Amino acid sequence: MSERWKVVCLIGAGTVLGSVSTYALLKLYSRWSDSIDIAKAPRTSDQTLVGGTGKLSSSQNHQTAERKSSFGDFLSDEIISEQLTRNIQFFGSESQRKVSKSFVVIIGLGGVGSHAASMLLRSGVGRLLLVDFDQVSLSSLNRHAVATRDDVGTPKAICLRKHFSFIFPECEIDARVQMYDTSTEEEILGGNPDFVLDCIDNIDTKVALLAACVHRGLRVLSATGAGARADPTRIRIADLRESTTDPLSRAVRHRLRRDHGIEGGIPVVFSLEKPKAKLLPFRGPNGVEENPSDYQIVPGFRVRIIPVMGAIPAIFGQVMASYVVTEVAGVGIQTEPVINLDIDHYRILHQRLLEHEEAVYGSAEQVLVDVEEVMYVVKELWHGRSARDQSVKEIGRKMWRSVNELTIVRWDRAKPACVTNLILLKFREAEEHETKTLHDIKTNEPDFFRMVTAILNRAQVDFP
Repeated sequence: MSERWKVVCLIGAGTVLGSVSTYALLKLYSRWSDSIDIAKAPRTSDQTLVGGTGKLSSSQNHQTAERKSSFGDFLSDEIISEQLTRNIQFFGSESQRKVSKSFVVIIGLGGVGSHAASMLLRSGVGRLLLVDFDQVSLSSLNRHAVATRDDVGTPKAICLRKHFSFIFPECEIDARVQMYDTSTEEEILGGNPDFVLDCIDNIDTKVALLAACVHRGLRVLSATGAGARADPTRIRIADLRESTTDPLSRAVRHRLRRDHGIEGGIPVVFSLEKPKAKLLPFRGPNGVEENPSDYQIVPGFRVRIIPVMGAIPAIFGQVMASYVVTEVAGVGIQTEPVINLDIDHYRILHQRLLEHEEAVYGSAEQVLVDVEEVMYVVKELWHGRSARDQSVKEIGRKMWRSVNELTIVRWDRAKPACVTNLILLKFREAEEHETKTLHDIKTNEPDFFRMVTAILNRAQVDFP
């Protein structure tokens, strides 16, 4: 009798297990089938023309309505939650929900923009607007995020949407085959996006977009020149004013100041590396070098070719996606400041600290930092500028000269000269600082006191 019950139990357990497995497989198949339908569904003609929206048809929207009805609350779905597990573990559920509710516009879908868009999608961004008037070319496959040879001749926006539907079909994607200009500004920027990514390589269009974002109060991140570079370790994020080594940045900065009165305040991704190659000479159909502007289909757009190693624009795009996702999630990152100093400058500042301690306190015994720690204080905490003036003014060679005016002193005279108690000041400011107490500063300069305290608290975290 006992053997019979064992057989019954085994059969029952097998039945239950088989039912659960079948249910899970059917659910997965249903999602896969939906994504196939979206990718293969016919497109209306206006979706491949300049100005077409590239949106799904009403029938296709109906197919995905149930899946997207929980837009912004993706994490309640077990499959989506599993797909985004690593993000959730990194950010936490609440921060990941912010990412899933976010809306990001990417303008320019080449080597930089396609990689930025791809990683934003994989990070669970709930809504993407993809904008580009151009088509996938065979020569762009060395740097495009998802395009294949079958996609050559396809509009870049449509190409991305097709591939994205297989990766994260729950994302609401609006793919527009159109050019950004003043006539399309409201259509593209009017949806109150959480972030705009400028991945355009044309100066006129780039300047117009950045100015529009500033005037609308939209958060924007701009990519500068990624072509003709090879060193990934020199890629940085900083204010447009600090990207002095990039020719495209210089031109954009000049035009924004001249035409729109914008001095800075726009974060950009750029490379400190000088371009390793120049634009190739333009040769017409007969092989003779000719004027490139004679062959421009779109006025102002570059016809000549710049050599590109595909990995660098891909990294640019990944950097942009990382910056946007962390900002939207509320997990701020401390970008590395752009400071053109070498080790000798830090040795000089360390020596000045020792001399200052001996002059003021009679001994340098309470100096508890070495040259490397002085580098952290100067570079990471004070960005190579006086604590009294953190505005971006001296950059490049001007910053080298400005070091001649700077010295390091204690913030709190009652504590030793350690990493968490040092500020960078000009000589005159340092002398004045030594005549004040922290109580005086807190009473008379509360904003300055709070700013310095917050920065030194950060040092306390880095050097517990």
